[in-house]
Amino acid sequence: MINKSSLCQQAVDLLRKRIVGQAFLPGQRLDEAALAADLGISRTPLREALKILSAEGLVHIKPRRGCFVAELTPDDLDEIFPIMAMLEGRVAYEAALKAGPDELKRLDALHGKLEKHAAARDVDRYYEVNYAFHDALQELAGNRWLQHMIGDLRKLLRLSRHRSLKLEGRQQESLAEHRALMAALHRRDAEAAEEIMKNHLLAQLVALRRMAARQEAA
Repeated sequence: MINKSSLCQQAVDLLRKRIVGQAFLPGQRLDEAALAADLGISRTPLREALKILSAEGLVHIKPRRGCFVAELTPDDLDEIFPIMAMLEGRVAYEAALKAGPDELKRLDALHGKLEKHAAARDVDRYYEVNYAFHDALQELAGNRWLQHMIGDLRKLLRLSRHRSLKLEGRQQESLAEHRALMAALHRRDAEAAEEIMKNHLLAQLVALRRMAARQEAA
């Protein structure tokens, strides 16, 4: 149940969380009446919330058919990940140039949590800290245009990026990539940081392709 203030935005936040957490599965039709009753709101703010989620790419609104949770196709991933690699690579480049002792200390603390969760093989917590790490890098880079362009794509890719960590060995590969990135940041090596981040994003795409291939072969 949500409060009566800012109904639309609260509905957006709750529904986005459920979609990303796969409480709603890709391709699932969302029942407006049931959702409105569950959230304790009328259909008007709910429909506004669904329009916002549609703009983010998390749901598809189909005339006369209803609203469906988005499902990223392999072609979607092939198109999106190279773009994200370029954008987040630039973030790493700018962060390396701007990082001071305090900023590096903050990133070190986040990386330490990644080490801890990887050792425990806790994919869920690793993913959440990894998300926070990328947020911190964007904040450090301080480029609002990059933040704007990356923001919506990151929300959309949350539908799939978590899954790549479930591939055997991928979590440790990801951790090794983070170690290399942290080393480049500490050296203030912007070019190396950019290249490492690009490869880090593209490695996620490779992992998703491998998972898809295994599922088709099963």
